[in-house]
This record gives sequence, C-alpha cells and structure tokens, in this order.
Amino acid sequence: MERRQQFLHTPLPYLLLAPQLVIIAVFFFYPAAEAIYLSFMLEDPWGTSSTFVWFENYQMLFESTEYLESVAFTILFSLVVSFLSLAFALLLAVKADSIIRGQSAYKVTLTWVYAVAPAVAGIIGGFMFNPHIGVVSEMFATLGWQFSFQTDPLDAVFAITLVSVWKQISVNFVYFLAGLQSISHSVKEAAMLDCVSDRRRFWTITFPLLAPTGFFLLVINLTYAFFETFGVIDTMTSGGPGGSTTSMVYKVFRDGFVGADLGGSSAQSVILLLLVLLLTFVQFRFVEKRVHY
Repeated sequence: MERRQQFLHTPLPYLLLAPQLVIIAVFFFYPAAEAIYLSFMLEDPWGTSSTFVWFENYQMLFESTEYLESVAFTILFSLVVSFLSLAFALLLAVKADSIIRGQSAYKVTLTWVYAVAPAVAGIIGGFMFNPHIGVVSEMFATLGWQFSFQTDPLDAVFAITLVSVWKQISVNFVYFLAGLQSISHSVKEAAMLDCVSDRRRFWTITFPLLAPTGFFLLVINLTYAFFETFGVIDTMTSGGPGGSTTSMVYKVFRDGFVGADLGGSSAQSVILLLLVLLLTFVQFRFVEKRVHY
C-alpha cells in the first residue's frame, strides 16, 4: 500500500504575509482602482460633484499637443538616461575592478552619490548650472557656449539629463562591480589565454557573463527615469521652459495637484501605468531572451 506524505497547513504563513498584503492593497490596488474610476469622471475642483463622461478625458489627452510632447519627452529622456547611466557605471566598474591599491576609497567615493535624494541632486544641479554663479556654466562660457537652462529648452533638457545620470551611476556601479567580482578567476585566466586583446576579451567573455546584472539594471534604470527623476525636474526646471522638460509623472502632478483636474490627471496616470506595463512586457518578452543565466 502506497503511503502519501501529509503536510500540515498552519495559518502562520498567512499571518506573516498578511501585513505586506494589506500594505499592497491599501497603497497600490486601491489607488490604482480609484485612478481608473476617476479617469472616467469629470470632477468638480472642490469635490462637490462628479459627472460620468466615458472616455472624454482620454480623448482630450490624445488631442492635446502638450500631452503628446510630454509622452515623447518621457520616452526619449528615459532611454537616454538609462543608457548613459549604465554605460558610465560599467566603465567605472571595469576600471575599479582592475585597481590594486586604493580600491576601497575609490568605491566609497563613487557610491556616496547614491545617498543624495533626487530633489537634493536637482538643487545641486541648479547651483552648478546657474548662469550667474554656476561653475559648469562658467566652464561652458569659456568654450563660447552661453548656457542657460532657465530659458533655453535644449539646455534645460541637457542639464536635467546630466544630473539624472550622475545621480544613478553610483547604484549601477555597485551592481556591475559585484557582477565583475563574482566571475571566477579560473574563467578570467582561461579568457586571458584564449584572447590576447583586452577589448575583445571583455565583449566576448566578460560582458555576456554580466548579462543578468545588466538586464536587472536596465529594468531598474527605466523605472528610475520614468518616476524617480520627478524630484530633479521639480527642483531644477519645474517642467520648463515652455514645458520642454515636463515628464508624464510631472504632468500628472501639475494637472492633478496644481490644476485640480482630477479626471484628466487620473487618465494620465492610467496611461502611464499601461505604458510601463507594456515596456516591462517588451523587456521580459524580448530582451530577456538574450540573457543567459
């Protein structure tokens, strides 16, 4: 007679998971459901009345040139920030991995930036790029570039991109360095015997071994560029000049909290959620196929 193992199901695992599930329900599912509901409503600014308007809020968004420009800016800005952050961090990690003396001080110096909040990074960037007292603006002036991120849209985009990249390099550096140091010495020695060129050895052996770390950081950096750069934009440009640096997240804040357009801002948040879900699907559906664990 075959005996089957019986496992006792105690309520302890459910009790341990309950606080986290409650937090997710209260701070994610409920706000998401409320945003979807409000996106179909025309809300009074004082919250005294509401009217069901179907898809009118979405229609007005896609007919708005200002909103479409914010969508285009957000996508382009996120891709550029993610690429530059990953590229510079990988370069620094490779250089740090080859340092024999003073490696600890080098690592600490590069990772200090991670402790700086995005809003604080934006304030620092505002001082550095200030056209009157900024050291970076003075350097550009010596090169003949009259830099003014407060009035010139291209200068503003350049400034917030540079500050956002600077803020994110440190965390990418930590992960890339950990990935490089996790590669066994036997693999490195075999690679040195098989390939003399350092550059070719990196791209054919080391870089593929970093693919899981790189994919993880790609997801993290795109999320950072979409959402966490809000503090940089708010403290440096406030979406200006002329809305040239208004991201989708910042427009949700400005229309919802400043303009009191709850229906329109809710529709924007729903579109932003769908865009992030689509981007995540593309990453895990197509990009992850090239990652070998």
